[in-house]
Amino acid sequence: MRRVLLPLHLDDRTPPPGAAIRDLHGLTMGTSWSVRLVDSAMPGRAGSADLRQGLQQQLDLVVAQMSHWQADSDLGRFNRAAPGSWQQLPAAFGEVLDFALQVSQASAGAYDPCAGALVNAWGFGAGNRHDQPGFRAPDAASVRQLLSQDRRIEFDVATRRVRQSGSVQLDLSSVAKGYAVDRLARYLDSQGVEHYLVEVGGELRGAGCKSDGQPWWVMLEQVDDADAALHPAQMMLALHGLSVATSGDYRRFFHDGSVRYAHTIDPRSGMPINNQLASVTVVHAQCMAADAWSTALTVLGSEAGMVLAEQQGLAARFVRRDGQAYQEYLSSALLALLVD
Repeated sequence: MRRVLLPLHLDDRTPPPGAAIRDLHGLTMGTSWSVRLVDSAMPGRAGSADLRQGLQQQLDLVVAQMSHWQADSDLGRFNRAAPGSWQQLPAAFGEVLDFALQVSQASAGAYDPCAGALVNAWGFGAGNRHDQPGFRAPDAASVRQLLSQDRRIEFDVATRRVRQSGSVQLDLSSVAKGYAVDRLARYLDSQGVEHYLVEVGGELRGAGCKSDGQPWWVMLEQVDDADAALHPAQMMLALHGLSVATSGDYRRFFHDGSVRYAHTIDPRSGMPINNQLASVTVVHAQCMAADAWSTALTVLGSEAGMVLAEQQGLAARFVRRDGQAYQEYLSSALLALLVD
């Protein structure tokens, strides 16, 4: 059985009859990106090669500013900056950091873009990877030492100046990919493209509809280590003016003996999450928001996460392990999208 989610607000614009679909794709952030768009043959619109180049440039800008993999990125330079120094951030970086700090405050620290040192220690950063020879998980004393460091930053949003205290390691990997999706959508809007589906590493945003008048249908991500018979029924979402992102503990993890460590770190305890949540999906107008909130709710767990989702009016789906089966919990905002 498949269930259907529809947006509350519909745009009645449709592509012209017989409009073709163009597919563009490439690589970024260690993953792939793709765009499907309806080509309405508008006069002056760029050809496929020019449009693809413009899209790739948007992604390259995000990498140049916010990558924690590239030492020469703006983020990398901030992380290495001298203690007490003020750094000027470029516009996109400032926008993303500002939003990430808002989510951090709203989640009481369950989400923290300043927790990069903890992410690195657990082998999920750019160096000292958990899948590399010689990696050892941090012991309790090492975690306590990292938690004792001052992770607070001073950020003047108006001037985009941020102060490096000396121990802050920014990691925007749980928000930058969603922002990249939004940036591709903005670029397509600026080029007069009204009907498209954008995807970066599994996170999606859609606008308008396909050439047959149907919306961009996508399936909500399922837990890929689950027996299909034990998983909640699938959901189809019409990505019409909406974005979707999923955070799941089955994506990246490692075993240390008999212990399984998920890649999502709880900044409050310094430990990988262990709350039985398999995945959290958030549907939102902005993919940056869906990306960050899905991580924050994952850290909080199904009960506290649902409370925050209701407070924030987030359309969220929680999938929790219950023995060999899976239990599903839907926020009020997601239930409002569900078609009876």
